[in-house]
Amino acid sequence: MHGDATNWNEDEYREAILKEREIQTRTVFRTAWAPPSRNPNPDAFVVASSDGTLALHSTNSLVSQTAAFGYSKGEDFMVAVPEGLVRAHEGPVYDVKFYGEDEDALLLSCGDDGRVRGWKWRDFADSTENHVKPLLELTNPQHKGPWGALSPMPEINAISVDPQSGSVFTAAGDSCAYCWDLESGKIKMTFKGHSDYLHCLISRSSASQILTGSEDGTARIWDCKTGKCIKVIGSQEKKSRFRISSMALDESESWLACGQGKNIAVWNLPASECVSTIFSTAHVQDVMFDEKQILSVGAEPLLRRFDLNGALLSQIQCAPSSAFSVSLHPAGVVAVGGYGGLVDVISQFGSHLCTFRSSSL
Repeated sequence: MHGDATNWNEDEYREAILKEREIQTRTVFRTAWAPPSRNPNPDAFVVASSDGTLALHSTNSLVSQTAAFGYSKGEDFMVAVPEGLVRAHEGPVYDVKFYGEDEDALLLSCGDDGRVRGWKWRDFADSTENHVKPLLELTNPQHKGPWGALSPMPEINAISVDPQSGSVFTAAGDSCAYCWDLESGKIKMTFKGHSDYLHCLISRSSASQILTGSEDGTARIWDCKTGKCIKVIGSQEKKSRFRISSMALDESESWLACGQGKNIAVWNLPASECVSTIFSTAHVQDVMFDEKQILSVGAEPLLRRFDLNGALLSQIQCAPSSAFSVSLHPAGVVAVGGYGGLVDVISQFGSHLCTFRSSSL
């Protein structure tokens, strides 16, 4: 039996195939919960993806959609239409952070185009259009070469914020970290010392420091007053090094977790001592603290929870085959994002509230 090819459209078929492949290979690099405002329950969160978009989703809406979605095929995932969507960058969006609290917060993102862009959170959340213009744009410096030639624009891989000093810190692909003044939009300080591009950084405002992690296999602690490196963590031997892929500080800013290869190194910063090394079965791609416990995701479909001594407390199966982001709401709800454009929202009790694939522009 043969099909009727009378109305066959080769271009439409090709476009549909390419669109499906793009959806399947999209990656969520970061999720971030919105400031709690007056409602302490987790609801709004932002998803940063490899297609250059920022998508706003509502947990309540997603749970309702999940209940109505029919899983006729075991491998299918719900495609969720976001509450808001904007093309934030040309190229992948690598990180997203909130600067400030409540409705007056700024939503900041960075990406492969070497820019940080910022939106007023209230405007972003309330907008029903896809063209909300940013209020802020910071552009990475380009370095001059022979005869005045400029280097390619280095990407920005991570952001950290310090509202107390009015500063935004960025980790760039030119091996430098930068401190930006939010009001003027100008660079206040450059932190030089790594020999390869930066993957992550975090502000330690209580000590007026930042911590950076690099492809060169080291983490560094910097003094924000002088711009000088005050400590190097990790081996600098090329043969034995793995990149520092992720970093996290606990709420007291006394404990540091560094994801490096298949290990997580846990440091007591006041004592300048590595107290434990946690071994994983796959490369670690993101870590964060939940009080005195560590959440970890990586190149496997698992969310793991450890204590500070490295004991495995729990592990939960996740939808992304490789997870790049774990974010925690103060109420204990976790969002895990990764390959395939998939996001898993997991309750504080370990149950899956919803699993979805965010649609794009």
